Amino acid sequence: MLKSLFSGVSGLQSHQVAMDIESNNIANVNTVGFKYSRANFSDLLAQTKAIATAPQGQLGGKNPVQVGLGSTVSSTTRIFSQGSIQNSDKNTDIAIQGDGFFIISPDGGNTYKYTRSGDFKFDANGNFVDNNGFIAQGWLRDPVTNKVDSTAPIQNITIAPGLTTPAQATQEVVLKANLNSGPTVTSFSPTYQVDSSGNTTDSNGNTVNSDNVGVMFNSNGEAFNLKDGQGVEVSYDGGTNYKTYKYKSASPGAGEFATMADLRKLISDDATAISSTAVVTVTDKGKIEIDNSTAGGADLDIKVQAHVDSANNIVENTKFTTSMSALASVLPNTAGSIAFSQDMNAATHSSSIDIFDSLGTKHTLRTAFRKTSQSRWDITMSVPTPAEIDTTAPKNEKIGNITFNDDGSLAQYNPGILSFSANNGSKPFQTINLSFGTPNQFNGITSFDSPSATSGISQDGYTGGDLVGIRIDQSGTLVGSFSNGRSFGLAQIGMAKFTNNEGLSTEGGNVYSQSANSGEPIIGTAATAGRGFIQSSALEASNVDLSRALTQLIIIQRGFQANGKTITTSDQLLQTLIGLKN
Repeated sequence: MLKSLFSGVSGLQSHQVAMDIESNNIANVNTVGFKYSRANFSDLLAQTKAIATAPQGQLGGKNPVQVGLGSTVSSTTRIFSQGSIQNSDKNTDIAIQGDGFFIISPDGGNTYKYTRSGDFKFDANGNFVDNNGFIAQGWLRDPVTNKVDSTAPIQNITIAPGLTTPAQATQEVVLKANLNSGPTVTSFSPTYQVDSSGNTTDSNGNTVNSDNVGVMFNSNGEAFNLKDGQGVEVSYDGGTNYKTYKYKSASPGAGEFATMADLRKLISDDATAISSTAVVTVTDKGKIEIDNSTAGGADLDIKVQAHVDSANNIVENTKFTTSMSALASVLPNTAGSIAFSQDMNAATHSSSIDIFDSLGTKHTLRTAFRKTSQSRWDITMSVPTPAEIDTTAPKNEKIGNITFNDDGSLAQYNPGILSFSANNGSKPFQTINLSFGTPNQFNGITSFDSPSATSGISQDGYTGGDLVGIRIDQSGTLVGSFSNGRSFGLAQIGMAKFTNNEGLSTEGGNVYSQSANSGEPIIGTAATAGRGFIQSSALEASNVDLSRALTQLIIIQRGFQANGKTITTSDQLLQTLIGLKN
């Protein structure tokens, strides 16, 4: 029997297998995540008619005489080239850009399968499944740490329907701002009130420290910048006798003042020496008021001039003198006889942010800063009643201070911790860390010669909320958005990488399984250790190239036809051979 007949038959069989493979490729041209295969041909054993001989003497060597016995498909190769990424309108569609496979399980995580098809969805129980109903594997958010630990073993990705997030009490407030150190300000408030008894109170009636006059500002926001020894002279009897009031920043003595309370007392002592019923106060508008309305006193004739020292040198601060000169007037001891200085103001700045208690109730925390020296500002923190800041009275305020270095960097601040009780049934004595910056650095509150402004303020508390949507980021993290405006990573999709992708076995349904030649799966997160990144709202298309596939069909067809010709030609030879008998 002619060997060519059997060679032709083997060629037909080989090309039939190639045709089957290429037909399968074309059939899956629109299968998500499909990877095409190719048939690898090899020849069969050859019959040796004569062996090869080596050169001997003058006779050259001879090659072997061998006749091939046909072909076979020795293997198939699956080509894992990247398929094109097609955007979709489904937020749970995901595609892998690069190497790797999604991990899925048909039995709750006991066994794993692998796929490139990212057409996932949530079933009625909240399982993240593919079209086979296999559950995607990955890591879930730890309810204790509230983090997704991708170093833990993988498990079914399940997000319970109707998921809610409980309220979280505020644990930290972070504030970044600049407090103006310059000679002019745009943000200021009147000095604290001082009554006729010398009690200093804020606008809420709370007792506070009196403002330092040296770092106060006039009504135009211009700093007095008083230096020790500067001051004014005031007469209450029409200019016969002048009293000298000199500024001294620390430990003022007779005729000296540091604070508005000190200045008020000096004026009150000298005014009442003339008119016993005169009353001197500092108003809530930041003005020194001399009231000579009460009967039983005497007339006042007030004059103000610059301070002249013993050497006849004028020692004054013109801005301060101008503000005090408004007091100059004649005040008869009759009803309505009142004189006022100009406004005297303190540089201030404030910021507010909503904080939350353990029940998720919102409270507004107001932080107010007030300049008390060139490098120091007082801090007042307050919350609306019935909430309280747990400290000494007043119960809804916390007093502290902040100081700066000469380069504008933060030196120190206090308090560093706030104890807060909402008094609404939530957990009392809630501790809040105050993060205003690091000493000797510029990462928090600073004090430069620029307008006071808050550049950033944040806190970490929130009210409870319901899950309203899920998106998937490039790392495969399923980020849940809640009705309270918060977003959290609820789970993270695991990915597997193999040493030999071509060694995987296909099981249909866009699913692969591990084989003896694929190697063990190397499991981790997307975009790490050679694994590709994940693109959401997208699917990876089949990598079948129709132009290549159709061209391959022609090649296979011609190969099949040629092998058919081998058979028909061999048959004709056999017919000739049989005809020799006749």
